[in-house]
Amino acid sequence: MGGELSPIDKAKFVAAKRAAEFVEDGMRVGLGTGSTAAWLVRCLGEMVRDDGLKIKGVPTSTRTAELARDVGIEVISLDEARWLDLTIDGADEFDGELNLVKGGGGALLQEKIVATASDQMIVIADVGKEVERLGSFPLPVEVIPFGWQTTKALIEETLVSMDVLGRNTTLRMNGDVPFFTDEGNHILDLHLNRIGNPRQLSLVMNQIPGVVENGLFLDICDKVVVGFGDGKVEIRDINAGTVETDRLDFLEDDNLFTDLME
Repeated sequence: MGGELSPIDKAKFVAAKRAAEFVEDGMRVGLGTGSTAAWLVRCLGEMVRDDGLKIKGVPTSTRTAELARDVGIEVISLDEARWLDLTIDGADEFDGELNLVKGGGGALLQEKIVATASDQMIVIADVGKEVERLGSFPLPVEVIPFGWQTTKALIEETLVSMDVLGRNTTLRMNGDVPFFTDEGNHILDLHLNRIGNPRQLSLVMNQIPGVVENGLFLDICDKVVVGFGDGKVEIRDINAGTVETDRLDFLEDDNLFTDLME
């Protein structure tokens, strides 16, 4: 056994475990990408294995697809599913209106398509992802490789008239070569520090030739399940305007937990 989970991992785990309870038999579920979403996929795999849960999962990245298959979830494409009951995914930041910044893991394009094709989106996050205003986390923008430097210059020029504090943009790298997304594109990270008007910024960014999509997820998320390091969970529902608190008894002998520690 590798000892205890760190408080941040515990927070991610309890958020994922609580969010997994929203998944019901027969659902088509969008499966997010990233460290918190990976906990969710493992929780669902355990429910498939131990409780006979029957779901079809639509992954938002090749990484997630591999993990889902490994834990026994039936994986189908979005084209096969057509429409989803629910997507559960992490976020790099969320604000009081449940607007999100996503794309730190590089899967924002597929994540946005899948989330938008769902009746409901639930975000799972540790409490550290909550912000007063979006923008501390760099905003990822997916751009096609052709003429990406021109696109970058256009973005920087456009940012001059936007309500942001910083305008530094960097090409995301993978070692010493540019990072490629699953769709074969590059990502520019916009270091804005503060995004005063996310709606305006999102619209304007997506008008720039060469930009495929940006990491602002606005009016897409319905609930956020926030995990704390002590096992407390908060469920905020933006439509109902409710905040529920829950506590997950964190058992060191939780099967999932034991599997991961081996």
